[in-house]
Amino acid sequence: MQAQHVDTVIIGAGQAGLSTAYHLRREGVDCLVLDGNARIGDEWRRRYDSLRLFTPAGRSHLDGLPFPGDPWAFPTKDEMADYLELYALTHELPVRLRSRVRRVAADGDGFRVELEEPAEHPITCDAVVVATGTFGERPNLPPFASGLAETVHQVHSSRYHGPDDLPAGPVLVVGASHSGLDIALELAAERETTLVGPVHGSVPLEWGTWRMRRAFPVIEFAFQHILTRRTPMGRKMLGVMRHHGAPQLRVKAHHLAEAGVEWIDDHVVGASTDGLPQLADGRTFEVASVVWATGWRHDHSWLDVPMEVEDGWPVEYRGVVEDVPGLYFCGLAFQYAFSSGEMCGVGRDAAHVADRIARRRAARVPAA
Repeated sequence: MQAQHVDTVIIGAGQAGLSTAYHLRREGVDCLVLDGNARIGDEWRRRYDSLRLFTPAGRSHLDGLPFPGDPWAFPTKDEMADYLELYALTHELPVRLRSRVRRVAADGDGFRVELEEPAEHPITCDAVVVATGTFGERPNLPPFASGLAETVHQVHSSRYHGPDDLPAGPVLVVGASHSGLDIALELAAERETTLVGPVHGSVPLEWGTWRMRRAFPVIEFAFQHILTRRTPMGRKMLGVMRHHGAPQLRVKAHHLAEAGVEWIDDHVVGASTDGLPQLADGRTFEVASVVWATGWRHDHSWLDVPMEVEDGWPVEYRGVVEDVPGLYFCGLAFQYAFSSGEMCGVGRDAAHVADRIARRRAARVPAA
């Protein structure tokens, strides 16, 4: 079976993958973006209906294309998906859809990329950029979830779209990061809702107000240049973001309290003998549904390379895996700064990765 060869394969056509392709093209590096979805932006389209970005449209664009519309509006998930599709079309980025990667393996000085579809030819390349998700690509469910009673409806936040997805009755939302706060607030309008998860602080501004607009440049500067992996404060925040959760931004504790949500600063640790979610102190919750807003996890089993993994995260710096020359990541939470997982920060990370790939390529190509 004959293999296609390109300089760089980018896995994932989200904002990180597309931004990396844009910067690689500007560096003169041939690349190909592979994505398993049928349409660019589908990962965003599948998220819960009320999801909006935390950054205003004027600061939610990738390099080379402004975000359409009111610069102070907060884009919806579908507007974000459509923007990514427009971005790829505008810059004529080489994206191959319906091409889910099954395995990446070392192949001489480069890599061999195998697709899940058996009829597809493998692809060889000199470099691989993994852009498969900020916090991971697989829903993170606790092992004891299978111990809950069959009468308790369970759904991970990645499969939740709105209140109509759930049967009537009380709801327990587990996980108090952004998605958990959003979902608990919207569910409280229709049914008794309890939120369980540790409190991780709060940015002391109401999102969308004039105070927030005036303060946003300062917030953005801090997220981009102060909370980085080069500063003690940033390295502390790195651990919090990757392993515990983000501070409250749009939805805050007082919004939940006003809506009637009981927020318990604790962890669900298991299932009781009668199949109900249970805290460490023995308290159980008689609920009709559980929404697991427990985040994502990385799965590197398909990367057949000698890459070191620490606490579930690839060992890299600014997306460069020093132990595996030619392997890169883009779009990771806190890849360099707090802003790395946001639209306003991913472009800088992508440009850095593209620069490192171009430098490596130049060093490998003999001078004419």
